Amino acid sequence: MVNAKEANARCYCFGDVVVDHGNFSVQKGGQAKTLSPRAFDVLIYLLEHRERVMEKQELFEQVWEEAFVTDSALAQVIKEIRQAIGDDAHTPRYIETVHKRGYRFVAPVKELGPVSTRRPAGVWRMAVAALALLVLGGVLVALNVGGLRERLLGGATPGRIVSLAVLPLENLSDDAEQEYFVDGMTEALITELGKISALRVISRQSVMQFKGTDKPLPEIARELNVDALVEGAVVRTSPAVGGTSDRVRITVQLVRATPEQHLWAESYERDLSDLLALQAEVAQAIAREIHMVVTPEEQTRLAARPINPEAYEAYLKGRYFWNKRTEQGFKKGIEYFQQAIEKVPAYARAYAGLADSYNFLGTYDYLPPEDSYPRGRAAATKAIEIDETVAEAHASLAVVLEEYDRDWAGAEKEFKRAIELNPSYASAHQWYAEYLLQMGRHKEAIAEARLARELDPLSLQINSVVGWAFYIAEQYDASIEEYLKALEMDPNYINFYVGLGLSYMEKAMFEEAIAELQKAVTLPGGSPFALAPLGYAHGIADRKHEALKVLNQLRVLSEERYISSVDMALVQVGLGENEKALNLLEKAYEEGAYRLIWLKVDPRFGPLRDDPRFQSLLRRMNFPED
Repeated sequence: MVNAKEANARCYCFGDVVVDHGNFSVQKGGQAKTLSPRAFDVLIYLLEHRERVMEKQELFEQVWEEAFVTDSALAQVIKEIRQAIGDDAHTPRYIETVHKRGYRFVAPVKELGPVSTRRPAGVWRMAVAALALLVLGGVLVALNVGGLRERLLGGATPGRIVSLAVLPLENLSDDAEQEYFVDGMTEALITELGKISALRVISRQSVMQFKGTDKPLPEIARELNVDALVEGAVVRTSPAVGGTSDRVRITVQLVRATPEQHLWAESYERDLSDLLALQAEVAQAIAREIHMVVTPEEQTRLAARPINPEAYEAYLKGRYFWNKRTEQGFKKGIEYFQQAIEKVPAYARAYAGLADSYNFLGTYDYLPPEDSYPRGRAAATKAIEIDETVAEAHASLAVVLEEYDRDWAGAEKEFKRAIELNPSYASAHQWYAEYLLQMGRHKEAIAEARLARELDPLSLQINSVVGWAFYIAEQYDASIEEYLKALEMDPNYINFYVGLGLSYMEKAMFEEAIAELQKAVTLPGGSPFALAPLGYAHGIADRKHEALKVLNQLRVLSEERYISSVDMALVQVGLGENEKALNLLEKAYEEGAYRLIWLKVDPRFGPLRDDPRFQSLLRRMNFPED
């Protein structure tokens, strides 16, 4: 904080605003205005140096006492000041923004001279204020009759914070290639906070869409439907650039969304080997600040041990590439996860990442099932053997049990354990919703899919699953509505067009269905994923020639890469070739094809349901009895 000398404890007047430095007060038009201690000090510093542009770095050093601070933190403080004194960022009367440099106070100011003898230290001032608030709070509780407390305070007291989002941390290192490291820090902090069951934490996919954004924090909070936001920055210093060791400095702050209010900020610096402990420490500090109850079990899970820096770095690179959700990204992720395991053979999270990568290679048909899922199972099992509390490992094992082993009871047990360990793990809720759909438990599935969306509202995949849940539940109008809304988020996401087209098909809206499915095929990655639904639609719409063309395309592709026999079977169903479809489904069963898990509930298999061969196949899939 700025420590003013007695001679500088002056009273400043501009417009209808009076700032009393000695009494730490701001009045506008005769009415008292509230400023946080940090904002008050920034305002005083701007007034004292109003003859020049105030560089951001100087404000950081002089007002924040050299603590590491983000540009956005300073911008929020300036916004708080402007609101108090009645200024506007677009047409400033008082504080001008100087692009990429800082701020300048531009209005004429009259100084009235010293009015107090001494300014209390910042800590003492905040302690006095806190005590005053406690006393006032007790009085207001006693007087809270007929809304008196709200009238005295000028509004209702802000509610508890039960949901928050960790915005992408800023990379303030000199090396732009450290983005993977900073993104990993963001994801790690989300994961740590997600272990607190009483707190809803938004998932990575949604928050990363705000990377580099200049949207106001309240607007971001509204889009994510959260009470508060965490933002900050990371600096990594290595010996190569002058440090004595590989160290990380992270600065974080907590901001209430409505009304906008800075609640807490702190800066930490650790060796890279202590980074896991640092992440847990930050999560616990935030939990304390918002008065969140953390159970003893959660306290244990938040405790972290030191990690080999090279192994951790390899793990972060693995997750960085895995999050790209591409074939090459999964394979690159596997390389880095394996490097991490070579450095630390008992690295549970690296094994969980390995399991996720192999599972997705199977789910997306990038590898045959027998080449992907068994590896995913082995990695997930190893991760759990090392550390039973890793939620991602339980979710990965559940996926293998569901998609490949058809161990339905085992899969549900693992999904529930993953969610118990990390209630904010959106992917676990999404995958569990899909499992519930396969079991025919539609109401539960729709609720679970919606919960996943609350945790990851901007995830395209999760929004697609909500529409798919209504499709499987045969609520086609609701499915169409969900997909049309989702297309407003991204008009180039294949799954939206496929789901929309299939829902139109079930309503016999053939022209609309085929139009949507053809769009999907033309998008990058649309073939072969969208080809089978298009071929099925052509067949049902009695466009046999077009359906046969699609079937031939799939056969040609199968010579170059793995194509599930389920896809070809669905085209045969559309053509009315039930025997050929059943032959292909038998082949798919021998392959261990992933999409057979939808056999019991997908409306497209309707024409086969009464056939004894189909019934036999369902029994071999071990689906629970209705």
